[in-house]
Amino acid sequence: MNKFKNALKIEFYIYLGTLFVLIIIAHSDILSSPMARIELMGQKENYFHPIVYSFAIYSVIFIIRKLIDFISGLFSKKS
Repeated sequence: MNKFKNALKIEFYIYLGTLFVLIIIAHSDILSSPMARIELMGQKENYFHPIVYSFAIYSVIFIIRKLIDFISGLFSKKS
């Protein structure tokens, strides 16, 4: 169970990292005036688009990571 919790924490941190990187890339003004960006998001009522977009990118990253793990597992030395 402890191994599962650690794996879940790692995936959560990767997701948060993806979210923050996408926020900074898409909205560079958030670093200079974060409250203005949050107010604008509230006016347009688009609260969930960052979560949806970061989940889509995270899913692609997750699939690539698992494919690399699978391929490297094929070539690893079995003991």
